[in-house]
Amino acid sequence: GIANLHAYGTGFIVSPDGHIATVWSHVLDTSAVTVVLDDGRRFYAEVLGAEPALDVAVLKIDAENLPYFDLDDLGRAGPGTRVLGFSNMFKVAEGDEPVSVLHGVIAAATTLSARRGRYEVPYTGDVYIVDAITNNPGAAGGVLTSYDGELLGMIGRELKNQENNTWINYAIPVEALRQTIRDIQEGVFRRQDPMETDEPLNEASLVDLGIVLVPNVIYRTPAYVDSIIEGSPAAEGGLKPDDLIVFVNNELIHSIRHLDESLARLEPGEDFTLVVRRGRTLITVTLAIPD
Repeated sequence: GIANLHAYGTGFIVSPDGHIATVWSHVLDTSAVTVVLDDGRRFYAEVLGAEPALDVAVLKIDAENLPYFDLDDLGRAGPGTRVLGFSNMFKVAEGDEPVSVLHGVIAAATTLSARRGRYEVPYTGDVYIVDAITNNPGAAGGVLTSYDGELLGMIGRELKNQENNTWINYAIPVEALRQTIRDIQEGVFRRQDPMETDEPLNEASLVDLGIVLVPNVIYRTPAYVDSIIEGSPAAEGGLKPDDLIVFVNNELIHSIRHLDESLARLEPGEDFTLVVRRGRTLITVTLAIPD
């Protein structure tokens, strides 16, 4: 596991046939994601896709006739609205136990953009700030609803102010996520496994970019950066040792082999975007394949 990061989270079902929305996190950096429903049934889930800029991912399990949140029926809320936060915080809902429910009030509807540099979070759009301790370990991906059960927001990850060591509790309005969730369901962001491609490969290597990864000792070794060559494009782009490469051009990277194959499909001189996880933060870096 990754230091100080828990290996569980929360999601919410958005279709009767098993589409689940959740926060994009290290929990999904694995070849086997397990989903436990409220009745205790367990499923292996496929990660259909993710949009790191919105901090959202969509999973799919092989199930039918599930109760679900209708994304066409969202509630609206503002400051003073009494809300409920449902989540698997502290892994309380490991089997057929019910999720935790917190009562709170929306303190503000604002944007996270002004907090960049102080809060480590990839999402910088509109949020509900909640007067309740909703953003606990494992709670990210849970839901914020009105007292009448109307879906309002998705609980975000734990968010710490690096200047004064305080935490905030927030949820991302589902209205801001709705179209992306639907696009992933329909395949717009669906990841493709480059192991299955027959496209010709170029000779670009990670070393040409200044990236040295950890030894590739197993079939699915995670793409951790071991060192960065001084003066290289990777160094100029701000990559650092211990960064975990999780996306290349919106394609989820689940191993070093996967990363090599993904980069090999790019043309010399072509720009591409890496998203890396550094501690609890997702960082975006744009590099170019050497000519």
